[in-house]
Amino acid sequence: MPDSPRCLYSSDIKTFLMTNSNEVLGILCNGYHGMLQTTQSDAWSCEIDILQKALFPWDETDGKIVFEYDIPRLGKRIDVVLILKGIIFCIEFKVGQSDILVGDVDQVLDYALDLKNFHKYSEDKVIVPILVATRYPGASSVIQSSIYDDRVLNPLMTGELEITKLIVDVLERFPNESPVNENWIISPYAPTPTIIEAARTLYESHSVKDITRHEADQVTTDTTIAYILDVIHKSKKNGEKSICFVTGVPGAGKTLVGLEVAVKQTYQDSDKPIEDEGAVYLSGNGPLVAVLNEALAQDNYKKCKERKEGKKLSDSRREVSKFIQIIHRYRDNMLEKIKTPVENGVLEIDPDKAVKMQGSGYGEVEHVAIFDEAQRSWTHKRIADYLKRGGTYGNKKKVDNFPMSEASFLIWSLDQREDWATIVCLVGGGQEINTGEAGISEWISSLNKMFPHWKIYISPKLTEPEYAEGKVNELLKDNPNVTYNEKLHLGVSLRSFRAEKLSAFVHSLLAIDGSAVSIYEEIKANYPIVLTRDMEKAKRWIHEKARGNERTGVLITKESARYKPLGIHVLPSDDDNAVHWFLEDITDTRSSNYLEDAATEIQVQGLELEYTCVLWDADMRYENGEWKFYTFNRKWNKLEAVTESKQDRMKYMLNAYRVLMTRARSGMIICVPEGNPHKSENGFWEDETRLPEYYNGTYNYLKSLGLEEI
Repeated sequence: MPDSPRCLYSSDIKTFLMTNSNEVLGILCNGYHGMLQTTQSDAWSCEIDILQKALFPWDETDGKIVFEYDIPRLGKRIDVVLILKGIIFCIEFKVGQSDILVGDVDQVLDYALDLKNFHKYSEDKVIVPILVATRYPGASSVIQSSIYDDRVLNPLMTGELEITKLIVDVLERFPNESPVNENWIISPYAPTPTIIEAARTLYESHSVKDITRHEADQVTTDTTIAYILDVIHKSKKNGEKSICFVTGVPGAGKTLVGLEVAVKQTYQDSDKPIEDEGAVYLSGNGPLVAVLNEALAQDNYKKCKERKEGKKLSDSRREVSKFIQIIHRYRDNMLEKIKTPVENGVLEIDPDKAVKMQGSGYGEVEHVAIFDEAQRSWTHKRIADYLKRGGTYGNKKKVDNFPMSEASFLIWSLDQREDWATIVCLVGGGQEINTGEAGISEWISSLNKMFPHWKIYISPKLTEPEYAEGKVNELLKDNPNVTYNEKLHLGVSLRSFRAEKLSAFVHSLLAIDGSAVSIYEEIKANYPIVLTRDMEKAKRWIHEKARGNERTGVLITKESARYKPLGIHVLPSDDDNAVHWFLEDITDTRSSNYLEDAATEIQVQGLELEYTCVLWDADMRYENGEWKFYTFNRKWNKLEAVTESKQDRMKYMLNAYRVLMTRARSGMIICVPEGNPHKSENGFWEDETRLPEYYNGTYNYLKSLGLEEI
């Protein structure tokens, strides 16, 4: 079955052995939606040849072989899975390698443990991780269970010539295993109770508070959490589908509220997770998910090490991934279940690609899904275009004519549950920052048009202009299932007066509405915002302000272009760089505290530092009493609001500065460069991309608001 939803190739062993190796390779290459490297196709060719020889003794056996298997919702892919006589062999190849490396052994063991902990049809099976370094001269001789005592064996190592013997030895050791479920490939994602318990222990350390602002009044956040849990209880009791929209100013604790709802719903004041009551926290913000996961995992790993427990960092990472996941993987797991091609604009479940479970039906295992930064869900055009080309890498699902926005599809996904479900949308106002982000109005439009049976619980603040362009009342006026409640707005206490007023100041500054001066007068004694034209002075100010381990950093918009002359580089976009930037200390040059790599709004949304420098480039300029927007392609090009897409882009650029200016807990400095005022002997500008006039208007406007210049 080469067209399985979670792999590039699968078949029974007999068919695999009888198929020409080039045909198998062709199926693998055709199924890979992305830029296929020659090294990858060469590796597959080698793996096919090796396994067709190694598996010959089982040519008449009822077994299966699977290449490039995606573990549900984890974003990990196993080279080869062999299912033979009730045993699951998890095989990782290192083609051309003669040495056994510790990292490679850990990799294949991690895959085996992920299957054990998150893959329903593997949880009670013997799982055998095998590392094949093709030129390795020997093979493992000892077969024994790992320290986890969970039917996962210690990793076995071998070269290509000893694979057959190793499999024979394992089969002799475990001769009477029950068959593996015939639907193993499309097994539901289902975390075991063990992994959920471990995740709870991780979360209870609350080390995440160190990297997310939590200034909200505890009573206020508790009230919000209690209200959401009550909605969940009503939904279960009445067999209903419901959705909550939670608002809050930057720093009000939305992320922590989402995480606490996930944990409290799963446990409900019990010491053990309540069966079939789970919740998951999801975000489309890759850097945020990566940083939250790594912060919690590192904290847990250090504590276990202090207690001299034999736990690996990868174990901690696996445990916390139960509660905190990237939303796209959740989405992709549901996409694997639909019929393709999509006909007549209607999504349908394909029973050959999904397992129907009691209670959840064809839905996911969780009753409750918390979507952080729900305003960043994709428009119909963006997700349809993305799926039409098959994603951007690997064996991403390819779907032509996809009929829904991402918000609609996420509601549809929870709607597949046959009993009850609740969605919690955490909403940041005015924080759509990327082309193709639909905003919160798309969620509401979807509920009106496609899911009229869903109960809607909504914060009254969602009617304000920064949410859905102030259209919420109009959108909901004819919907009979709407309940407004103040408890769904995360209010900020006097202790966090600074955060609320900072948000108001930034809003006023960007709106150019005349009230920024008076608002700043109220907060400047406790929250300094200073102005400079010299990047070195900005760095010195931050160094003088920060104390101890306080986190600092330089921030810049992704549309910025002329920062290199100032000695600043933009942080590369992958999640690992964001993790190092946020979590490493001053001894590591990758740390934000070095003030060398600037993070963009994409990388810092949802996270905060103690003191920040916002480097204001010429992409957004104050000119004649209004903001003008420019993009850079060898020179600055002015954006005009002549089309809806350009209007949206201008909104995203404005919101980018809103995000950057609300990241600091204790204070910030804004650096508006002077530009390059010099001309050559012939009277030409030395650098026409950094003319002083590009910056002076913005600088003078900010200075007019009362910001102190240094």
